[in-house]
Amino acid sequence: MTNEMRAYVTEKTRSLMAAPSCCPEARAAGRAWLDAAGTDREAAGTEIYLAELAEDVAPIGGLIAFASSPKAAAHLGAEKAAALLAHAEQIRADGARFCDCPACAAALAILGKKAELL
Repeated sequence: MTNEMRAYVTEKTRSLMAAPSCCPEARAAGRAWLDAAGTDREAAGTEIYLAELAEDVAPIGGLIAFASSPKAAAHLGAEKAAALLAHAEQIRADGARFCDCPACAAALAILGKKAELL
């Protein structure tokens, strides 16, 4: 991995980890990747990290299902859940295939460089 690519993934990983929408598994995978970056564990760590990110990015249908669920209303409050649902439906109408929250956006940016990372 080039130093430029490592810096890019490091920046996106820090953004992902700072996002309130980042799940604990992705945050832990990000921490593990940061710890492995620049070491002899980097290649193996990158494969593991990419696999975790691919599992964690929410497809737009999943976001809509969550936003319209009682779980969303309980977690976010009814008003915020309704706003999230309206947002998700709008981005789907605009052609989005995935959630656009900060965590998913950072994960998608990293996954978009997969060929360069492996």
